[in-house]
Amino acid sequence: MSVRLCAANLPDIAGKAAVPSYDRSGLRAGIVHFGIGNFHRSHQAVYLDALFEMGEGHDFAILGAGVMPSDQAMRDRLAGQDYLTTVVEQDNASTSARVTGAMIDMLPVGDTPAIVEKLADPAIRIVSLTVTEGGYFIDPDGKFDPAHPAIVADAQNPEAPTTVFGLICAGLKTRHARGVPPFTVMSCDNIPHNGKVCAAAVIGMARLVDGALAEWIAANVAFPNGMVDRITPATSQREIDHCRETLGIDDAWPVYCEEFKQWVLEDDFPAGRPALEKVGVQFVPDVTPYEHMKIRILNGGHAIIAYPAGLLDVHFVHEAMQTDLVARFLDKIETEEILPILPPVPDTDLGAYYALIKRRFGNPKIGDTIRRLCLDGSNRQPKFIVPSVLDNLQAGRSPTGLALESALWCRYCRGVTDSGAAIAPNDPDWDHLTERARAAETDPMAWLSMEAVYGGLKDEPRFAEPFAEWLRMLAAKGTADTLRTYLGSA
Repeated sequence: MSVRLCAANLPDIAGKAAVPSYDRSGLRAGIVHFGIGNFHRSHQAVYLDALFEMGEGHDFAILGAGVMPSDQAMRDRLAGQDYLTTVVEQDNASTSARVTGAMIDMLPVGDTPAIVEKLADPAIRIVSLTVTEGGYFIDPDGKFDPAHPAIVADAQNPEAPTTVFGLICAGLKTRHARGVPPFTVMSCDNIPHNGKVCAAAVIGMARLVDGALAEWIAANVAFPNGMVDRITPATSQREIDHCRETLGIDDAWPVYCEEFKQWVLEDDFPAGRPALEKVGVQFVPDVTPYEHMKIRILNGGHAIIAYPAGLLDVHFVHEAMQTDLVARFLDKIETEEILPILPPVPDTDLGAYYALIKRRFGNPKIGDTIRRLCLDGSNRQPKFIVPSVLDNLQAGRSPTGLALESALWCRYCRGVTDSGAAIAPNDPDWDHLTERARAAETDPMAWLSMEAVYGGLKDEPRFAEPFAEWLRMLAAKGTADTLRTYLGSA
């Protein structure tokens, strides 16, 4: 019989999963986090929970915050279980479960005065974010877009902002007016130089409202860069049922993830921070090499397997790794076009890191889906794939495999698999992508002319020509035969 997850039932759950031994009533909020999704709960919240177990950092508990309808749904679920989460770690040979308690409340979604007042609280020393790669209002040149309608709306009504960055600016403005030192803003999203990107968004937002505030933020607020890593699929009824039926815990939204996790951070927290180095966080002077390694090898690797697998009707990621053509496609691109152009990473063997990535991708317990990897390509491709294309070109190397990856993404966005099955919309810009993909059937440059993704690559024949050839081959022969041609086994 299952037990409903809540604070009162923790003694009964203790026989089913590890539970907090620390007194949650003694925790005090020191972090406001925007974007209480699965990744946050499998990563930052897990590190803090481990630190709290050591008896440290109890003044750095998490307060959730959000601005999206999904945030309200998450708040409703978590409030009913006292903001506890069952985190199930699944390795190839083991499964373990722990109820984490680092989050103690979530601010009312859409209640601007309440959120701004909490952001102004001197006890809040860190504001962190997981708002996805597409949530930073970046224009095609990779810069903050002041003309985005949501940003324009906040600039016109700065006392009632509706974006994360408008709220952060309002909180910082209130602190400045009250003489309260600023909090640190810490991005936890998969974006190269995520601290710099976040700073551009916050300062750009402030500049539209109050030039003096923008200058104060630029001079006084820290935005450390960080690299985060843990494969964490979306929760479905499958995970909810497993948690209830196998673990005996009735959790409204459990988190299932791999055992591996990594967090590398630049140590720039003037307002103070929890001693996360005691629970495995690496603090380094420059996170750039680690970012490149993870984003190019892991996130780029996800994109490489996602689109051929999607076109071949493969459902799970581990099944893609069991598909010979897809696994060999990944190996060839990683070893020929990604690993060779990566700079060295301190105390890291890149070959061993890639071997670990392959093992993680092949974990059958995670249940990560190909559809999740295919999601939001319009925001992910320019961050995870295009930089490797550009580095290969700069080094005088031919990015033939990466050109095929782009052609596969284009083919996927037509909305039909090789078997004729419909692909449901899977990108915020899906309709536009589908239109472009269909136009590319007769004019491949219709796809590469998306400057927000490719910049000027349509004018680079070393990339544009193989892209066009691969796209024609995909249309004529299909995914499997095209992969065989690329792999030299046609």
